[in-house]
Amino acid sequence: MRDRFEAAGAVPVDCAVLQPAEVLLDLYGEDVRTRAFVTVDPVRGEVMLRPDFTVPVVQMHMAEGAEPARYTYAGEVFRRQEDHPERAPEYFQVGYEVFDRADPAAADAEVFATFAEALAPYALRPVVGDIGILTAAVWGLNTTEQRRVALMRHIWRPRRFRALLDRYAGRVPVPASRTALLAADDPMAGAGPMIGLRSEEEIRERIEVLRADAAEPPLADEQVALIETLLKVSEDCPHALEHLRDIAVDMPAIGAAVDRFGARCDAMAARGVDVTHLSFEASYGRTSMEYYDGFVFGFLCAQRPDWPAVATGGRYDALTRQLGQGREIPAVGGVIRTGLLVDLERMREAGQ
Repeated sequence: MRDRFEAAGAVPVDCAVLQPAEVLLDLYGEDVRTRAFVTVDPVRGEVMLRPDFTVPVVQMHMAEGAEPARYTYAGEVFRRQEDHPERAPEYFQVGYEVFDRADPAAADAEVFATFAEALAPYALRPVVGDIGILTAAVWGLNTTEQRRVALMRHIWRPRRFRALLDRYAGRVPVPASRTALLAADDPMAGAGPMIGLRSEEEIRERIEVLRADAAEPPLADEQVALIETLLKVSEDCPHALEHLRDIAVDMPAIGAAVDRFGARCDAMAARGVDVTHLSFEASYGRTSMEYYDGFVFGFLCAQRPDWPAVATGGRYDALTRQLGQGREIPAVGGVIRTGLLVDLERMREAGQ
């Protein structure tokens, strides 16, 4: 697989197995500890076993890479599997990453078509999505910036996102404990000794933020209904595009993102991808690593619905901005879990 990506113009690169934990913690917060193996080096401080290649490849490119650039790599990654103990916490990835600012739609199509060609012998089911349409919808909500930021933070946690949306819409009652806390003249009175890392001043500031939010009117039912309709879009690309354009009439904030989806479909068709039979799911990619912010895709094994996606990928423009120290470049890529391809070949040999 790596040879195929090299033949497509990618430069082979490697990344250290031990990566600085600080970078990923800054990007994703303490939640990343539930997915990565973290340890302490006596000289380098806190480090983690490489959870993926994308972040270190972006760091490398932003520090020294020429433009445009294409990279490929192969090696082990390490992920804790608390929710899926049957899955191996250590497995191989082969990846292909494209950094090119000339034509994002063409780059998306190039990466997807390259993966589709490489995986064609395995009869996997491809699916695409677009996180950028949902983020545009959230930023376009008629509510406070604080609420929009909170919803954005939980886009990759569907249950939390749903709960937060219901709370902002006034669909669930405010817990009695919070009502009492916000109604108190001095919420800190009788709180007892301070425990933990937050100072009293930080706690008081947080309470004031909650009070301000409680005074805000609920999200309009129409806005919530549009978000719900958007998340339910699941059909072939041409019909999904038509459906999303209908939604954009009442939610103009997503118009530009929907146009980008349309341009990507055209670019894919020009690459020989049969978009008329390609599945689009608006919610796809919301449980992956949080750096995808636009186009996302996956290749699934119909015979093994219990497996994770055999290959995944997407666009991560914002990640280059966060790691670029003032510089940024559009970027898109993906990875293949090659061990699952080996398992598929064994299943075929066994006649399964």
